[in-house]
Amino acid sequence: MKKIALISDNHSYYGDEVTEHLTDADEIWHAGDIGDLASVDKYRRMATFRAVYGNIDDQSVREIFPLNEIFECEGLKVFMTHIGGYPGKYNARVLDIIGEEKPGLYICGHSHICKVMPDKVNHLIHMNPGAYGHHGFHKVRTLLRFEVEGGKIHNLRAVELGLRGVV
Repeated sequence: MKKIALISDNHSYYGDEVTEHLTDADEIWHAGDIGDLASVDKYRRMATFRAVYGNIDDQSVREIFPLNEIFECEGLKVFMTHIGGYPGKYNARVLDIIGEEKPGLYICGHSHICKVMPDKVNHLIHMNPGAYGHHGFHKVRTLLRFEVEGGKIHNLRAVELGLRGVV
């Protein structure tokens, strides 16, 4: 069993209220829009850290993290990218990758909207952890926590970190 913390869209923000929700994670996954690499340095040392770059990320981030991450965790195939849409509204690039790779879990960021939903057509779960930074239009900063065991997701929960713009 692996404990996963799923984060996205910090836009260079780092805060202790975020860190306290990541400390016991076996792996931390970041769905893009990191901004300043220093904002995730601590997280990269805390646990196995996987990330993709987002549309605001400059060359320094893009040199370290890819556009797409496709990997397996405890028997669950995962596809993570920053921009891609959600079930019924995927962009063409993402739909092609889903068709080819057949992941059980598809993760994206970008929208700043925390959501988890099944894709019954492609037989996967879609997750977007929302945004934990202060830049954007979202009202509440969020992340997702869950466990993966035997190819299945368990104990999924959304964590609210407080209002955007309130430190």
